[in-house]
Amino acid sequence: MKATIEVVCYKSKVLANNESPLMLRITKDRKLKYSSIGISVNPAHWDFEKNKPRRNCPDKARIEQIISEQIRKYREQILDFQAEDKEFTSTSLYDRVNNQIKRRTVSDLFKSHIANLKAQKRTGYALTFSELYNSLILLHGHLDIHFSDIDVTWLRHYEAWLRFKGSAENTIGKRFRTLRAVFNLAIEQGIVKAEYYPFKIYKVSKLHQTPAKRAISKEDIMKVINYQCTDPYDRLAVDLFTFGYFMGGINFGDMASLKSENIVDGRLVYIRRKTHKLIRLPLQPKALEIIERYHTNGALFLFPILSDFHKTEQQQRNRLHKVLSNVNKRLKRIGKELEIPIDLTTYVSRHSYATVLKRSGVSTSIISESLGHSSEKVTQYYLDSFENNQIDEAMKNLL
Repeated sequence: MKATIEVVCYKSKVLANNESPLMLRITKDRKLKYSSIGISVNPAHWDFEKNKPRRNCPDKARIEQIISEQIRKYREQILDFQAEDKEFTSTSLYDRVNNQIKRRTVSDLFKSHIANLKAQKRTGYALTFSELYNSLILLHGHLDIHFSDIDVTWLRHYEAWLRFKGSAENTIGKRFRTLRAVFNLAIEQGIVKAEYYPFKIYKVSKLHQTPAKRAISKEDIMKVINYQCTDPYDRLAVDLFTFGYFMGGINFGDMASLKSENIVDGRLVYIRRKTHKLIRLPLQPKALEIIERYHTNGALFLFPILSDFHKTEQQQRNRLHKVLSNVNKRLKRIGKELEIPIDLTTYVSRHSYATVLKRSGVSTSIISESLGHSSEKVTQYYLDSFENNQIDEAMKNLL
């Protein structure tokens, strides 16, 4: 139902000067909202059929001007709602015109979004937004600005500053993709109009850099899996790499959180922390052998990474960071010893799992599901370097 805006004389209320207040009346979906426009007239000077002052009304021109301005503001806001394809009520229309809903600043949205992500236990994703927020604070000193202030010039200034600071291309790309996500969230929440969206002109895609190769061949994978070591920490590093490879490229944080209840009817069943997707994979013999090597009765987790000592989320994050750094340090040394062409990390295990499956003819959609990715687009990012190599090799056969 269309909204109607009109000014009426509220004759049922008589003021001390024997005049009645003029009220702006909003009608939407059969619901009425009244608001005083701050002036009053004698009912004898008001035309109740046409809802306007009579010719003999004192100060008629000024009253008509005020009425016209009030109605104009509301009609413009209705057009804005329609342009945004946004439903509204008589109350929300009134609130928007009269700024009853405080315009949220860039800082406001950042803080609330980060808090929401932390409440959802998406601490890694929250960290991405926190890093961007801190970076912008370092440049500007504050973010008590509105999203409409973020234009192409503002973005170019931020990019120039990041380059001056020596930030890597991938870091700059990550910062701007995150900033774009925040701006999209602001549009979604009605904080800023879509017409202010600066990323139609400022293209974040130009900041994309081809990712460094993170996958190794099956032959090199087997070198790592069969690596002979006596040091227990080297053994743990190799075993975690191996477990990740055989069990769907499981992320290190998810691996560290595995418990006995995650093994159900010969399958590894867990919810990926980053995307909240349910993963159910057949437990491979080699992976089961590794679990049996480390798990002890009474232990809270399958692997000796976390323990019941690490109770708070921050304690767990600190422990994961410490162990992962040590594991990757040992994997890199082992990789150099085995003459692996790239630095070896637990992430290489995940990428290699995806690449080996792709080379075996497995569809991207199935690989995406097993990795627990949010979309096939993310999986394709994993496989891009492999696909390019395939094309390069194939084109050698043209002659």
